[in-house]
Amino acid sequence: MKIDAFTHIFPKRYWDRMLEVAPNGRDMHKRVRAIPSIVDLDVRFRIMDEFGDDYCQILTLPSPPIEVFGASKVAAEMARLANDGMAELVRKHPTRFPGFVASLPMNDIDASVTEARRAIDELGAIGVQVFTNINGRPLYTQQTLPLFDLMAKYDLPMWMHPARGAEFPDYVGEKKSHYEIWWTLGWPYETSVAMAHMVFGGLFDRHPGFKLITHHMGGMIPYFEGRVGPGWDQLGTRTSDEDYTLIVKAMKAKGKRPVDYFRNFYADTALFGALEATKCGLRFFGVEHCLFASDAPFDPEGGRAYVRYTLEIMDQLELSPFEREAIFAGNLRRLCRMDSAVAKVSKAHA
Repeated sequence: MKIDAFTHIFPKRYWDRMLEVAPNGRDMHKRVRAIPSIVDLDVRFRIMDEFGDDYCQILTLPSPPIEVFGASKVAAEMARLANDGMAELVRKHPTRFPGFVASLPMNDIDASVTEARRAIDELGAIGVQVFTNINGRPLYTQQTLPLFDLMAKYDLPMWMHPARGAEFPDYVGEKKSHYEIWWTLGWPYETSVAMAHMVFGGLFDRHPGFKLITHHMGGMIPYFEGRVGPGWDQLGTRTSDEDYTLIVKAMKAKGKRPVDYFRNFYADTALFGALEATKCGLRFFGVEHCLFASDAPFDPEGGRAYVRYTLEIMDQLELSPFEREAIFAGNLRRLCRMDSAVAKVSKAHA
């Protein structure tokens, strides 16, 4: 079986409500509205059929993050619509969609905790999705700890998707980011920054077994192993107004380096057909921390190209049958206890 662990969809009722709330959305909102298979199931199923009966998808909501649509009341309403809709899709089409990841109104952490509990306990969600920032604010802070604590208690993964728009300029004095740099380079940077805040903020000391799946093979982290490794071993030597060396000393006392903490993350293969980048990520995170994912349907062909590219990459990798099965399905099933989650969805709607 090939379980595509990070694909995007708009349930119909959520889609309709989104267009009411933000009928003239820009940038990523404009992008997602132009892809038929992101909401049209007939189109989506025709594409999926091209990859065989053993290909299926885990459902997540695409950008933009729910919290950009309005205050906490609106965001909470839309999160419920999204999760109810995805749970219904899993119930109706279990062989196509064996699981979904809950969306949360992250501009209200109390509401996010409540919705996460509802989605997991009542709807059978196999995890939750967050974005790399919350309307421009850090994802991992004292205020958001209740959500991380909850997911550690459930022992289920958190999917993390990058978020940045053209309104985030590349240089001081500019009003916007040009040439879609905000996406091409900004999203991997966003992912890496969020990961760093979690590592140095103590997430893996607080919850050593925390399961967090980073989109696009961990952003920049695997490809900057030298800076993450020997570079961050020297954390604090470049800073005058804070003593960061205490963080490294505390890690060293536990027999660890900063780079060791970064290997705790999980990563997906959604790299748009980049073979060498995939090899680099696999070497950094290890096969047991990597998941097959395509990022469908955000490709030049409306949903089929990235799946095809990623399958071609998987065919070129020198993997044992056991390693290949682990990346395609085994790791995700283990992380999410997927068989029991799907059974819970069926029972809840019986």
